[in-house]
Amino acid sequence: MSPTTLRLGEVEVARIGLGTNRLRNAARNVTFVEEALTAGIGMIDTAHTYTGGESEETIGAATSGPEGVVIATKGGFGGPGGGRPDVLRAQIEESLRRLRTDTIALYYLHRVDPETPIEDSLAAINEYRERGQIRLVGISNVSIEQIERARRVVPVAAVQNHYNLSERKHEEVVDYCEREGIVFVPYFPLRGTGGPELDEIAVRHGASTFQITLAWLLRRSPVTLPIPGTLSLEHLRENVAALEIELSDEEFDALR
Repeated sequence: MSPTTLRLGEVEVARIGLGTNRLRNAARNVTFVEEALTAGIGMIDTAHTYTGGESEETIGAATSGPEGVVIATKGGFGGPGGGRPDVLRAQIEESLRRLRTDTIALYYLHRVDPETPIEDSLAAINEYRERGQIRLVGISNVSIEQIERARRVVPVAAVQNHYNLSERKHEEVVDYCEREGIVFVPYFPLRGTGGPELDEIAVRHGASTFQITLAWLLRRSPVTLPIPGTLSLEHLRENVAALEIELSDEEFDALR
């Protein structure tokens, strides 16, 4: 069976996270985040840009979660110039305030800026890591070549790329991360389609097709940590339950 946890820095985390790109700052959503923190997820993933900052604010307003839950955010998204060091420093400061924390557990460069060398962007992020205000650094939407350039500046703990049953252009990145011991975080993990095989396997396991999709991603590599987005505690618990589904070799290959 695929392992249900992995190491992210010094922390052992469950291999299902929560994406929050639709999270608005409302009392019901603060309660949802508080419940999510104790429901067995391994990571809550947000970004400086999500819902105009309300996603980070909602997470910051929620109570602290148990050990083994990582709060991750990102900066440097947008058009040309979005990865400039001064832009990133300002966004990191704002994320620290919104999240109401002294230390961000995992901070990603959200996009590689076409006008700013990745080395310059990551050097700014690394300033905060060296001061203890960022614990781990990740990068998002990157190639292997960009990961290798990044690793010459700062240790890379996680890579977040678009990957699911249908979107498979980052196969080599997944394999690279596994070889190098880097956590691979597939975003939009449930947007892929698996054809009739997916439906048949779901029926066989008494599971939803979403759960089988997540089980496939977990089986794909021991370093994957999917972050399906939801605003429903019921759906979140269903996603976490995918950790217990074991696909056979034949089922995994049928979907691959």
